[in-house]
Amino acid sequence: MTSICLVVQGVYDIDPRVRRKAEALVSAGYSVDVLALRPPQGQKTYSVNGVNVRTVSLGKERGSLPRYAFEYFAFFLWACIRLTVDTFRKRYAVIDVNTLPDFLIFAAVFARCMGAKLVLDMHEITPEFYMSKYGARENSCWVRGLQAIEKASFDLADRVITINEPINELLVGRGLPRSKSTVIMNAVDEARFSGNGTTSAAVADPGRFVMVYHGTLTPIYGLDIAVEAFALAHQQMPGAELWILGSGPEKDRLAKLAQERELAAKVRLVGQVPASDIPRWLSQCTVGILPIRRDVFLDFAFPNKLPEFIIMGKAVLISRLKAIRHYFSDVALAYFRPNDPADLAEQMVRLYRDRSLRAQLVAKAREEYEPIRWEIMKQRYLSLVGGLQEVRVAPGKHSRASAPGVEVR
Repeated sequence: MTSICLVVQGVYDIDPRVRRKAEALVSAGYSVDVLALRPPQGQKTYSVNGVNVRTVSLGKERGSLPRYAFEYFAFFLWACIRLTVDTFRKRYAVIDVNTLPDFLIFAAVFARCMGAKLVLDMHEITPEFYMSKYGARENSCWVRGLQAIEKASFDLADRVITINEPINELLVGRGLPRSKSTVIMNAVDEARFSGNGTTSAAVADPGRFVMVYHGTLTPIYGLDIAVEAFALAHQQMPGAELWILGSGPEKDRLAKLAQERELAAKVRLVGQVPASDIPRWLSQCTVGILPIRRDVFLDFAFPNKLPEFIIMGKAVLISRLKAIRHYFSDVALAYFRPNDPADLAEQMVRLYRDRSLRAQLVAKAREEYEPIRWEIMKQRYLSLVGGLQEVRVAPGKHSRASAPGVEVR
């Protein structure tokens, strides 16, 4: 059986993108290993849905640059040792490295020398992430250094995966050969998501208007913007509610803001819920809300939550961001100006008053989502992996087909 390894500096169980890929490979008949961080109170090694997971206890307590650097290099060293040792035993055909950090792919250099093909899945764009988080200028030496590491990383890879077309175009402009890049969207595994936990008793009450957000509660996701917008609009929306599912550093601040705006009875901070319960919660809401802030990094965001709302048949209130606008028109999503509570408030009232508009948005969003749904992305990913195997050569041999930058179809 052909062996493939995925590497991610994150907890495998809660990384939907890596899990989708790993389980797709298992379903296609591959033996799949994953190197990842250990979850709290988790096991060193375990198996889930046919995927063999090996972990390291490192934690994820980022915030300062020194802490980022420590975690990145500690995980890099561990992954480098593990891949070197395991390559002797399993001779991986393909190693799929998931960023951040970009340079994590260099942990697989020995495996590449032994004949493994390397895939770099660029979950994030590191220079823009750094500019967003630390307010750095694009022409600063730090950002130029990150761009150099980024290019060295995708130069080493045999194939590079990006998460949407706008990011792909950005990286092509920074030197990524178009012939070695493939877009694999953040789509949702519909079989797992919509078929789990939804019952007829949980369907939304047609006489009730509930907006819902589910995910991490951090400033970048703009939940304070949503609360401020609701404060402006709630008197025109009798009976409307805002449900916020999840946990994070913004939870106490959001609760205080709701209290200050006299919305404590209308804003429901549910807290963290199991992933398996999300479909049931979404089935009870009227619309989804994604008030993501816009900056140089977030303009390229395409959140997993968006397709989840779409496949659950919910109209979506969402910031007008570049990557999302690339895929969805104004008649598919209820866009509002990013970082603008007043414009979001207008859209809230608009959807509250017009049930037929909500139905039209749902239908159009499903239509426009069809070309990027997971079944199509899954086949694209499996074709990429299968194509790399076809050009794989024995250690010590070289061929034009296996050289970085040559397209594999």
